[in-house]
Amino acid sequence: MDKKQELPTYAFIDGQNLYQSIKEQGWILDHKKFRIYLRDKLHVQKAFYFVGYLQSQHRLYSNLQNSGYSLIFKKTLTISNGNVKGNVDAELVLNTMIQYHNFSTSVIVAGDGDYHCLLEYLEKTNKLKALIIPNKNKYSSLLKRFGNKRLFVSDLRGKLEYTPKK
Repeated sequence: MDKKQELPTYAFIDGQNLYQSIKEQGWILDHKKFRIYLRDKLHVQKAFYFVGYLQSQHRLYSNLQNSGYSLIFKKTLTISNGNVKGNVDAELVLNTMIQYHNFSTSVIVAGDGDYHCLLEYLEKTNKLKALIIPNKNKYSSLLKRFGNKRLFVSDLRGKLEYTPKK
């Protein structure tokens, strides 16, 4: 068996892009169901979840870790209008490349065109298994060329939507 077949599949998730895109569609993603989907449908053994760090979100971070994600935090900045900024693009690209020799294939979760060069490289080296875009109706046109690898979280709403326990 060659070395590539022995290596696992890793997912790299832009948590902010995923959250905002799902929120704009008017629903809440069940992160535990999504992690199970990644494991069962795409055979993802390790899922890196990139997110800006806010002390107030400790409960969310615990839930994500308990659902099977490895969290990678970005320091956040409060900008002049009071909004908090924690763009994780550079961290996701850097960590994908740091992990590059540890996975056979990868799944990237984002709809942001800033990942285009990373996706091109992963595809060229046969390491891109899937690109999961949160919103089928709103994503960068740069990602259209990955048509044969694209999946959409919005198509999976029925399976992945959070439903409060009664």
